[in-house]
Amino acid sequence: MARIDLTKMTSAQLQDLKERVDIAIAERRAEEAKSVKQQLEALAQKSGFSLSDLVGGKKQRGRKGAVVIKYRNPKDASQTWSGRGRKPNWLVGALKKGAKIESFAV
Repeated sequence: MARIDLTKMTSAQLQDLKERVDIAIAERRAEEAKSVKQQLEALAQKSGFSLSDLVGGKKQRGRKGAVVIKYRNPKDASQTWSGRGRKPNWLVGALKKGAKIESFAV
């Protein structure tokens, strides 16, 4: 693994690195969660169950599943938007500055 000398980086370079790391962490966690879910489903199926049988598969009426994230703030990976409802302030501000919404797509 390459070592990065942080002492020689400017504050702008450090901020850019932090943003890229935050995004990479969020993406890696999502990949790992998907992999673990697939492993759990395979194990449950091998034992003759569905995953919903084991973890409370009854759906509540009127309740919908989790909404998929469609847009992410590159400056703060924790700020996301599904495309439903009002646009978040970080996205509105960026669009006013001339950014294209496609540049925030996940």
